[in-house]
Amino acid sequence: MRAIVALLTLTIFSAVAAETPPARHALGDAVTANIKMPYKSKVISTIPAGNSTYIEVLDGGKTVWLAALDVAVKKGDMINYSDGSVMTNFHSKSLNRTFEKVIFVNKLIVIK
Repeated sequence: MRAIVALLTLTIFSAVAAETPPARHALGDAVTANIKMPYKSKVISTIPAGNSTYIEVLDGGKTVWLAALDVAVKKGDMINYSDGSVMTNFHSKSLNRTFEKVIFVNKLIVIK
């Protein structure tokens, strides 16, 4: 009988543990939020496109297009952003537009 109770208890504990995310995920998010972004630029223009936003920035005297998940940013904002994947001759189906070069950034924040 004790073996059945112990097995039942272990099964219930395992099911609850499987539904609870490990504590290290929360810590990982906090650490990621404090990482300094390597790039700082001024927003020239934005184009919303579904769940993404295309952002034209001035970087070192030249314009660069970024793409990020839907973010509240507007012309004149200063932003910090992380590295990302560079795509050349990228065609956006939702905008029916081809960008010569666009950087899909992993993280972007508006500087307050």
